[in-house]
Amino acid sequence: MSNAPLADRIRPEKFADFLGQDEIVGQGKLLRAAIQNDSLPSLILWGPPGSGKTTLAYLISKQTKSDFVRFSAVTSGVKDLKEVIVQAEQNKRLGNKTILFIDEIHRWNKSQQDALLPHIETGTIILIGATTENPSFEIRGALLSRCRVFVLKQLGVPEISKIIARALSDKEKGLGKIKLKIDKKDIWKIAEMSNGDARVALNVLEYLSVYPAPQKTASVNQRMNVRNPKGNNLNATDISLRCGIYSRKKEIKIGDIKEAFQKSQLLYDKDGEEHYNIISALHKSMRGSDADAALYWLARMLEAGEDPLYIARRLIRFASEDVGLANSFALDQAVAAYNACHYIGMPECNVVLAQAVVYMAKCKKSNDLYTAYQKAAEDVKKYGNLPVPFHIRNAPTDLMKDLGYGKNYKYSPNFGYKEKQAYLPDEIKGRRYLRK
Repeated sequence: MSNAPLADRIRPEKFADFLGQDEIVGQGKLLRAAIQNDSLPSLILWGPPGSGKTTLAYLISKQTKSDFVRFSAVTSGVKDLKEVIVQAEQNKRLGNKTILFIDEIHRWNKSQQDALLPHIETGTIILIGATTENPSFEIRGALLSRCRVFVLKQLGVPEISKIIARALSDKEKGLGKIKLKIDKKDIWKIAEMSNGDARVALNVLEYLSVYPAPQKTASVNQRMNVRNPKGNNLNATDISLRCGIYSRKKEIKIGDIKEAFQKSQLLYDKDGEEHYNIISALHKSMRGSDADAALYWLARMLEAGEDPLYIARRLIRFASEDVGLANSFALDQAVAAYNACHYIGMPECNVVLAQAVVYMAKCKKSNDLYTAYQKAAEDVKKYGNLPVPFHIRNAPTDLMKDLGYGKNYKYSPNFGYKEKQAYLPDEIKGRRYLRK
């Protein structure tokens, strides 16, 4: 473990240290009881990065009497699964259970996921799958129906602060021996900048604990002379420290923290669920006339690298769907924003989109066009291809005229636009789609 990242070294081994997920594994919860009784069903753990999915699986491995096998969907495939199944079948004959944990299970394709089905069905394996993606989209329906889905929520700043504090005080696996000096407000700042990801927080903390980096590498003679009292291998950092090549920074300041983060890691997968969640939040904020919220969601997308033309296209749709007849200039504003984004690109077009977003949010709203079209479309689906009334058909040939095409048509300008004339098929004559 001396070579393992801090986040792996200090994984909790008891539920008391597992923070932020009391809704699913708190005292008295069914999942916790199933883990403690070693009666676990197959399940999918779904949550954002750093929320504790792998840690929960690690807790299960510590508490279960079952044979626990860990896979990464990135590096393991069906061939590896077959080897596990052979051992699992032998365990089953001996009356023992096998738990298979697959991290990043959404990375397995259809055939790989299908390979799990018969073995879950027969009880040869108990599956624990971990994913950051919505299981409804990324996990096969047949596999999903055989598993319970548990949703882990994003960790809050208080929970991450406690995790950091535990890492700083743990002398055996954490950074307790170093005795880093760091204010509570700066611990809180690390937690805030981690965006709910405990792993990010611990990685930054570990980097800060050896800051600044060594200026040179320990020589062969220096490494040979280093002895570990417990006889274990030392990692490169410990060797360099013992050789006196550099010393750990004892006091951590806010400037060090900001430098370690460099750039906030924004959770925004342009091909994943969060993409659709945030564009939905922007749309609904504009619809609700909350310009400040709309600006926030716009910034979330742009700062995370979203294509500005995608946002501009959504604004064009919004201009007709939600503003519509209440302000016909909204569509002009949206189209102009699209063209401006196309001409100048990011980052200059961010203020262009901000102007359009605020304009849309502050506009009077009308969804009459949207609802009217929906009603018209419903009639099209319901009644099919209704014939065009003869009097409003075009009659470019004598045959068409003989058949009655255009007969008795009233030319609106000649009647001052007050003519009495039907324009809809007889089956839906008089239908009203727009509200008066």
